[in-house]
This record gives sequence, structure tokens and C-alpha cells, in this order.
Amino acid sequence: MKVWIPHPTGVELLGEVPSGVTVEPWTDPAPPSDPAGVRFWVPPFLVAGDVTTMLERLPDVAVVQLLSAGADAWIGRVPGGVTLCDARGVHDAGTAEWVVTAILAHVRNFPAMVRAQARGEWAFGDVAPTDELIGKRVLIVGAGSIGAAVRARLAPFDVEFTLVARTARPAEGVHAVDDLPRLLPAADVVVLLVPLTEATRGMVDERFLAAMRNGALLVNAARGPVTRTDALVAELASGRLRAALDVTDPEPLPAGHPLWELPNVLLTPHVAGSVRGLLPRAYRLVGEQLRRFAAGEPLVNTVVDGY
Repeated sequence: MKVWIPHPTGVELLGEVPSGVTVEPWTDPAPPSDPAGVRFWVPPFLVAGDVTTMLERLPDVAVVQLLSAGADAWIGRVPGGVTLCDARGVHDAGTAEWVVTAILAHVRNFPAMVRAQARGEWAFGDVAPTDELIGKRVLIVGAGSIGAAVRARLAPFDVEFTLVARTARPAEGVHAVDDLPRLLPAADVVVLLVPLTEATRGMVDERFLAAMRNGALLVNAARGPVTRTDALVAELASGRLRAALDVTDPEPLPAGHPLWELPNVLLTPHVAGSVRGLLPRAYRLVGEQLRRFAAGEPLVNTVVDGY
């Protein structure tokens, strides 16, 4: 059985490889060997274009193991009989760190101070006193593993949490997404961590944004199309809300787009999960999955209905 992975360093990071398994890095347009016999494939993490078309070159593939937490690009494009698995858990720490950083940067008004620094201005009179995080009410929309990681990292700041998921989990204090209209007005910070599915595409629309309280901060570490960009730009341009965005729609954000110019917006180029510890964590999961597959055991993180 052959396994193709996107990083040469992954060969060492996988750990013990089952007997009879050959691991080959696929890093160039030309395949490393005959694609026949490739049963387990790990696509690249971040690439331009539609990487799903590479599936057409793998007639025997049985498992597609993603390095991303989101599987939206693959839904409906994986042939029947092929198991799709995501990298749930791998990106928890990196994404949670980005969320906490983005919230603190906005609350303490770092963007304005960075702009003042670039102008060579000592802007104390313009920026002080800043707001503070203590006592803020944080609404986390997407109560999965990344949501739990965000909550754990924000807890020492003495904030108040409300969690929302697809369906309510009363025993865990998690509300259903249908409760958002009554929850949004009370939140100082709204963090988006949902996967992109047909149910979540465009969920942050005019109604969602209008329900947020004046001065609230929207933090999107999910996917750009979860928000309706026109509605978001209109609300932010009014100055009523603030936003920290690691993802946009379209993405990459083109030059001249109004989001670049808004002073109440912090933009980063989809970097929340791109951290130095990614590959060791990712290939630890890949190695575990490969050993399960070779032994005929059930795989974890299988994607069902986009989740």
C-alpha cells in the first residue's frame, strides 16, 4: 500500500509506519511514482486553485486525510467509497491563540497605536484610557474543540462565556444556533468558529449584525463566506461595530476593497492555524490514522454532513 503526503519532513514525523506501507512525498506536479496503489492520501494544507482535482489521478484511494480543520472545499467532491477525514484538534492551539490576540488587540486599541507608531506619533492623548477585557461577555459561535480551546485561554481574563452550537447541549450549557437572536444583544465579543456548510454560509447577515450591541467586536476565525461581506462592510462603515478578520470573502482580499481602509477592522491573511508547531501535530494525527487504516480499525475525524 502506498501513502502520499505533501511534506518530505512528514516521513519522519509520522512515527512508526506499518509493515508493507510505502510513504512518498508528493510535492511536484509530477507524481512520485505510479498513482496506482495509493490508498491513503494527505493533500497539501494551503494551495492555490482546486486541489480536489488531484483526486482524479488516484484511482485506488480509500482515505483522504486533510491537514485542515475545515473540509468545506471537499464536500461533494470526494467519490463514494472514499473516507474523508479532517484535522480536528490539530489547529486548536494556534487558532485559539489568534482569537485571544485579536480580541486583546482590539480591546486595548493596538491597531490605532501601531498606526501612530508608523507616523512617529506619541498618541497617549488619543488612545488612553483603553478598554479592558475583564468582565466582557464573550459569545462563542461554534462550540467544538477550537471553541473549547478559546474558552480555556480566555478564562483567566475573568470574562463571561456563552457557547452556541448546531444543537443545544443543556448538560454542557451550550445553546442552539436558533437562540442567537436573543443572545447576540448581550455579547461584547462574538467569535465565529463554525465550519462552512450550507447551513452556515451567510449566517452573519444583516439581521445577525443588527442584533449585535453597539460597539461589539466580531471575530471571524471560521471562513469568509460565513459572513455576508456587503452587510458586514455596511455595518462596519457606520462605525457601530468592530471586527477582527482572519478570513474574508473574497479571499485573498483584493486591493482597493473597502475592508482595507476601515479603522475599526483588524485584518490578518488567514494565518490563525499557520504556526510552527502545525506539522508535528498534524503528522502525529496522520500517523495515528494510517496505523488505524492499516489495521482495519475505525478512523477518527471522519467528515459527515460537512462536519
